[in-house]
Amino acid sequence: MRLAPAISLFALCIGMAGCEARARNANDVQRHGAELIARVGCGLCHTIPGVENAEGRIGPPLEHIGSRSYIAGVLRNSPDNMVTWLRHPQKVVPGNAMPDMGLSETDARAITAYLDTLD
Repeated sequence: MRLAPAISLFALCIGMAGCEARARNANDVQRHGAELIARVGCGLCHTIPGVENAEGRIGPPLEHIGSRSYIAGVLRNSPDNMVTWLRHPQKVVPGNAMPDMGLSETDARAITAYLDTLD
């Protein structure tokens, strides 16, 4: 009896299912991020592709934010730095126009996941 090919196929299917579940979870987080962006009101100040009524002109447009090198001109663009910026912009650049929005770590990570798709 040759079980090795069957076991390999089973392992591949399990691995693919895990990948699909992770992709679904990432899509859910991104969708939640877009919903948070709309709910929190980021679009009042920023133009944000894919977010309804996000046509603000106070802050910079956020198209291509996922591929930019820096956030606010001072932080290297990474998920952790984006979370820091979203949660505490006044600590990063005191006196800048972006207010502290009171975002939780979880909400800031969901928004970051969405913004990271804008490359």
